Amino acid sequence: MIGKKTLRIVLLFAGVMSISQDALAAERVFRAGAAIVDIAPAKFPVIVNGYTFERTADRVVDQLTARALVLDDGQCQVAICVVDTCVIPRTLADRAKQLAHGATGIPVERMLISATHTHSAPSVMEALGSRVDPDYAEQLPGQIAAAIEQAHRHREPARVGWAVTEDQADTRCRLWIMTPGTVPPTPWGEPGKRILMCPPYQGPHNIGPAGAVDAALTLLSVQSPEGRPIALLANYGMHFYHATPLSADWCGEFDRQLEKRIGGREGQRPFVAIMSQGTAGDQHYMDYSRPEKKGTTATYAASVVQVAYEAYEKIRYEPWVPLAMSERKLTLAVRRPPPDRLQWARPIAEKLGDRLPRTREEVYAREQILFAQTPPQRELKLQAVRVGGLGITAVPCEVYGLTGLKIKRQSPLIPTMNIELANGEEGYLPPPEQHALGGYSTWEARTSCLEVQAEPQVVAAVLSLLEEVTGQPRRPLSDPLTPYAQAVLASRPAAYWRLQEMSGPAARDVLEQAPGHYEDGVAFHLEGPDRPGHTFRTSSVRAPHFAGGRMTAALPALGSSYSVEMWIWNGLPTDFRDVTGWIFTRAGSEAEKHPGDALAIGGKGGNRGQLVFSAGRQPGPSLTGRTPLTVRAWHHVVLVRDGRRVVVYLDGEPTPELAGEVELGAAQPGGQVVVGGRTDRDATFEGKICEVAIYNRALSAEEAHAHWKAAN
Repeated sequence: MIGKKTLRIVLLFAGVMSISQDALAAERVFRAGAAIVDIAPAKFPVIVNGYTFERTADRVVDQLTARALVLDDGQCQVAICVVDTCVIPRTLADRAKQLAHGATGIPVERMLISATHTHSAPSVMEALGSRVDPDYAEQLPGQIAAAIEQAHRHREPARVGWAVTEDQADTRCRLWIMTPGTVPPTPWGEPGKRILMCPPYQGPHNIGPAGAVDAALTLLSVQSPEGRPIALLANYGMHFYHATPLSADWCGEFDRQLEKRIGGREGQRPFVAIMSQGTAGDQHYMDYSRPEKKGTTATYAASVVQVAYEAYEKIRYEPWVPLAMSERKLTLAVRRPPPDRLQWARPIAEKLGDRLPRTREEVYAREQILFAQTPPQRELKLQAVRVGGLGITAVPCEVYGLTGLKIKRQSPLIPTMNIELANGEEGYLPPPEQHALGGYSTWEARTSCLEVQAEPQVVAAVLSLLEEVTGQPRRPLSDPLTPYAQAVLASRPAAYWRLQEMSGPAARDVLEQAPGHYEDGVAFHLEGPDRPGHTFRTSSVRAPHFAGGRMTAALPALGSSYSVEMWIWNGLPTDFRDVTGWIFTRAGSEAEKHPGDALAIGGKGGNRGQLVFSAGRQPGPSLTGRTPLTVRAWHHVVLVRDGRRVVVYLDGEPTPELAGEVELGAAQPGGQVVVGGRTDRDATFEGKICEVAIYNRALSAEEAHAHWKAAN
């Protein structure tokens, strides 16, 4: 039992501790400083990179800058500098850091230098058909260092806050999946695969985007303790806006407009806005599903500024937060041009000589020869920063939107911003599945050469760095159960593949009974059905896009009575081929010879756009539907077999879309099921499928309707 004297001592000690902690908190001062340095070239004309062919410029259209922010929590100093240039080679960034270190004492491993990726700035790195401008490459490191030195000198007591919002209207995926056989050949004459970068607006062969979009707009704001704005670091992924050289493009326009919007009083140090490039390797402003929309860099930036300003106004500030920063080097192998391509390239490159390439063929022939002479490995410098509860990552690549989402979904810090093209330039970083689908950013070149499995290694390393700066584990990827998913599970399926994966090849069965397998030819995490019942809080259901690949699984308990339920989105015109696409197949006793039960969408061979059911290798469909399915729209489909009886329900209608009696044929109890194709690979499905459930019993019409209603 505690006596009165002891109690008084305990209370006195607690009071002293409380006073000491308050005093300690009062002693902690967070400081921040920012600066802008003009980086216009000293000599004209200058070489401009960013496009396939080299250009030159003899004037500055709008200001090019290096914008720096230095943060200081009293124990750790971090410098971030964003530069209006297309890309920054590692050697140049490292040189700038050494100069800045000499001027400030900030360790080089506590500095992050990135490019805005304007395609209208002087060239400091060879890229495709463009050379380096040697005078400008010599000039730039000192100017970057000067920006960091000035920001360091401008440090003052500050409070800090952050926010994240979504700007879905101003960035989209620029890589599109096209109808089979319509992608132009590569520069070296190989047939094009399935992805085309920047297809025609509303082109007849456009099916849909090939990648998920990270539309997050993240802000880090620092103000004086009294509320005077010091700086704002923003992050948003959008490639560039085709500005006339020399120009900082949309990032510079964003900075200038936001500075005018937030501003500061006369006589005070100017407020500094800094837009950094997010994961924009496959993101651009153009929407190829709609007519072309004309605009300017200024009007585009104004739209992003408005979204940013609305989020900025809601930021809540902390007087002090801890800083931490970690850096790691990751060595990756590079892909090599095969011998037959080098054989193709040599005579073209020899004929070219010292002349600049004028055709795409000449650019890529020269590129293969130069690329073959580079080292077999690349070293990537990766970073993670903690600013209180905000995370910042830095990757020296052109990163896809899906990769950014992978990092954000698993980061221990919410929110996290991802800055690409930071501390070097090691080329495009496609997720592995994109290589099978092809497209410009997978073509081997010095700016697109990392090994196929590079992206998952970068994601893992960056998440590890975030764990280091927080002391917290990464968050597991999870798929919250939507109202629709709960309704499906209540009906006790035998297997349920929601197909929410961000990568392959494994397709998770929620019930862990029948793991599925994705083949090559699938893009992941695209937009799913836009229905209320497919949403959980702020997250909506996603779907893979099948573009020649399938998902297969084995179900040992499936018998002669079963049901298959799914949501489908067909992107292929129904007059493109005889069968538009096989949706689902149950394998026969010899899978490759006997497809078994199969459901498809009819094509120009008959029943265009309608559901057709067949069993085995019959000459035609056994049963046909009544309703042509809308192309590029989501439909809910439930196939039910109960012995000989087969029915299909469509979009919640109580009356079957098709019904009849069909022998089970060669299918045996159990065996393989195929989603997105047939066992013989005939007419694979071209579009999106998700929420696939298989039941080892016949669902009733009432159950099928109830599931559809749960989604709506």
